[in-house]
Amino acid sequence: MGLKTYSALVLLASTLALQPVWAAKQDSSSEKPASGQETDRSPRVPTFEIKGDLAGRLDVFTTRYEDTFAEVGSQLAMGYLELVKANPGVDPWLPGEGTTITLPRQYVMPEARREGIVINLAEYRLYYFAEDGVQVYPVGVGTSENPSPLADAKVTMPLESPAWYPPASIRAEYEASGDFLPRMIPPGPDNPLGSHALLLSEKGYLIHGTNKLFGVGMPVSHGCFRMYNEDISRFVYQAGKGTSVQIVNDPVKMGMSGGEVWLEVHRPHEEYSQKDRDRLWQEVTREVEAFRLKHPGVEVQRKAIELAVDQADGIPAMVGEQISRVASDKSPTNKQLSSQEEPEQKLYF
Repeated sequence: MGLKTYSALVLLASTLALQPVWAAKQDSSSEKPASGQETDRSPRVPTFEIKGDLAGRLDVFTTRYEDTFAEVGSQLAMGYLELVKANPGVDPWLPGEGTTITLPRQYVMPEARREGIVINLAEYRLYYFAEDGVQVYPVGVGTSENPSPLADAKVTMPLESPAWYPPASIRAEYEASGDFLPRMIPPGPDNPLGSHALLLSEKGYLIHGTNKLFGVGMPVSHGCFRMYNEDISRFVYQAGKGTSVQIVNDPVKMGMSGGEVWLEVHRPHEEYSQKDRDRLWQEVTREVEAFRLKHPGVEVQRKAIELAVDQADGIPAMVGEQISRVASDKSPTNKQLSSQEEPEQKLYF
């Protein structure tokens, strides 16, 4: 695939230096392949079948005493914030021995073409549409001061052991704080681009690894997209040159699956401010109205929608269904009955 290799020795050193703590705890012998053994390039995440607009399934994980959400996320290829939002009331830094936590691996598909890579900034996730389904990875994205761009781009080059050439703006930030940043940082454990990268046609932006275990699945970067090294080191062999990359910002997603209406709402931060709550409610209102215009036979329950906005936990919730109508419904008798009888759950939005 034309990967540019600087040095096998440097790559091995940087990979070992960036292994997560959990791996060292569990099996130090797995840190490097045996001599002559081929590197595992299979995805670390499942490939889920897409059913209508829905894919995946919720799962659970039982923590050990020393676990944190950051370590669990690194181990299972999940983001810190998605674990926090899906597990209210659990201390992310000390969940405790034997605590069962929810793994939010069910997804409503983003509003985008289902091809190549789709990054949804609002949920800090990257979707990769493979031939047999979709893979979902956590990604770190830009901060509010340095936001990631909305774009329809392509992968122009995959890179192995990339060197980092900090832009002048970032060097100026370091200088203003009294630090020095060289014009080039070579491959290795101090390189913020990690072990591998995908260069994008959107000038100045990459999907890359990281030398920091904390920050994947959060708004932390200067605009680029951070993945775990364990993910990007395999992903570069799937998403080659020419792969489309759509970057969207969609905190409210609605879709149909098997006649059911599903809603997924994402708050932007660990804390849920009233300002964020009001903004999300407005966005949900617009999304629901647009969805009902697109699907005239759909009815949704207001209480279910209110609960989804109140939690904004990034977990899909069923909020309605496609109502089947038969010819007899048009008869005067049935019309009269429908006008006189109030269904028990008439809480439609």
